Amino acid sequence: MRTDRPRTVLPGPRPAGSPAASGLAALLLADGRLPVGAYAQSAGLEAAVAAGLTARQLPAYLRSRLRTVTLTEAAGAVLARRAAEQRSVDYGPLQVELAARTAAAPLRGASAAVGRGLHRLARRVAPEHPAVTALHTAAAAVPGLRPLRPVALGALATALRVAETDLAYIVLYDDLQTVAAAALKLLPVDPLDMAAWVLEAEAEAASTVARALAVTCPDELPARTAPLVERWALDHDRRERRLFHA
Repeated sequence: MRTDRPRTVLPGPRPAGSPAASGLAALLLADGRLPVGAYAQSAGLEAAVAAGLTARQLPAYLRSRLRTVTLTEAAGAVLARRAAEQRSVDYGPLQVELAARTAAAPLRGASAAVGRGLHRLARRVAPEHPAVTALHTAAAAVPGLRPLRPVALGALATALRVAETDLAYIVLYDDLQTVAAAALKLLPVDPLDMAAWVLEAEAEAASTVARALAVTCPDELPARTAPLVERWALDHDRRERRLFHA
């Protein structure tokens, strides 16, 4: 006689946005090992080194990025998170303003490439979340341009319930550590020096976070581009031998 035994049911993954997910989410998003393509970027350092930047200038390079391009990205991510909590989510205005403030096409392409990876991750962990399903509004706003990194990151942070301040710090930390990791491959620098320089940027980072949080709408996004970074990006895009995409 056949006896039906009760099946053993293994616990499935926790839904995105659960306390466990939100507790780890900020650490996950700040981890350079996250497989969304950011590890292929050098935050412009490879092009800067090719133009003559030295190891002694790295602390100044870190701080200058915090005051310019990273401020714009952090503010953009925070605005994307705020837009994601509206009843009708529309990232279009933000995507337009971010694209306008990223003058060099290679940098827009690099941002869209990382945005694509973040979008894929968002669809994997929270496919039905309104913040994620609305990302098509960013792509529609600028034909031919996928959601840029700050937009996709803000959407994912919303789905994972990452706080605004944490999100801004994630953008800054990611930029600092991207430069630090690339520097170890490109320049004769002590890894401990790089770690110390990142920590020494804390005051500048805190100021940048405060300024990013103070931006209230896409029109107010800081247009703090760095002309040399833009020019170096164009030069870098034409190089045949390079380690990083941007």
